[in-house]
Amino acid sequence: MFGFYIALAVFLVVAILLLIFRISRLINVVKGKGEETTRSTNNTNAILMIVFMVGFFGLSAWYSWAHFDAYDPPVASDHGVLTDKLFWRTMWITGIVFFITNVLLFVFAYKYRFDKNRKALFYPHNNKLEYLWTGVPAIVLTWLVISGWMAWDGIMSEAPEDAEQIEIMGYQFAWSLRYGGMDNQVGDYDYRLIDAVNNHGQDFSDRAGFDDFQYRDLVIPKGKPVLLKIRARDVLHSVYMPHMRLKMDAVPGMPTQFWFVANKTTAEMRVEEGNPDFNYELACTEICGEGHFSMKKTVTVLEPEEYEKWKAEQKAWLSKNPEYMSQVPDNLKELAVVTAGINE
Repeated sequence: MFGFYIALAVFLVVAILLLIFRISRLINVVKGKGEETTRSTNNTNAILMIVFMVGFFGLSAWYSWAHFDAYDPPVASDHGVLTDKLFWRTMWITGIVFFITNVLLFVFAYKYRFDKNRKALFYPHNNKLEYLWTGVPAIVLTWLVISGWMAWDGIMSEAPEDAEQIEIMGYQFAWSLRYGGMDNQVGDYDYRLIDAVNNHGQDFSDRAGFDDFQYRDLVIPKGKPVLLKIRARDVLHSVYMPHMRLKMDAVPGMPTQFWFVANKTTAEMRVEEGNPDFNYELACTEICGEGHFSMKKTVTVLEPEEYEKWKAEQKAWLSKNPEYMSQVPDNLKELAVVTAGINE
């Protein structure tokens, strides 16, 4: 709120100064000093252009340097390294072009301000310049688009067969996680089967889901492919894991996915960051209602051996809710009992 009042005060001050300037100019015109006023006004505006240019680029450079770590967290996935390269390559190219063109814009506004003794130069056409400023951007943009498409195609390609499958379902206002169990296969679902207990709508006619289990947080192994099978139960959400350079929308009625390989455990990142309380985070980056802010999960990356041990300790959802055995087809009940560990 304090920042709002400051912004409002600055706006009002600028508005008052503009009104005073306009009134002063009108008074000079009435007194017959229009040309002198015009020349003075243009000189003032030209100088202010240079002042604004220096201030804008100076503040931008300072802010980028001072807060660099806030918007560029350490990367912790294999594809994230490539994603960062593409990002910074694009930023450097577009940033340099932006800087040059805007410096010229402000400098030319100063250099070619009103002067009654100067005549405009008639410069109708130049084929070489046309080829240059059309051809070079076309080549550079084609290169950027193709390199980005190749990276995206790799991420969206078929996940390796040994990938850990984890279903992430977004709903107002939380995430629910279902793991593929020991067979690494997440079972089918049917939204018509969703109830107060079976929140994922798990379809027990699919044997792949007998050993599926749910857990409060996202736990994944280091160095092994992880396939996130993403969906939404109500409105649009978005899965975001900044250190993994992972973002994918969760769309109602349209399942999406994203596979990646984490390359730093939580323990390793805590050492790198010098923060013993560090945790990876899964958040929602699509405003989905008043509880949007609460859609967070802790992400824990373990060594493969630790992960397998943790995974073996989890109990199948069906074993915790044996009443749903009634939804298992008769010819699969025996398999479900064994696979889910209900007899233990």
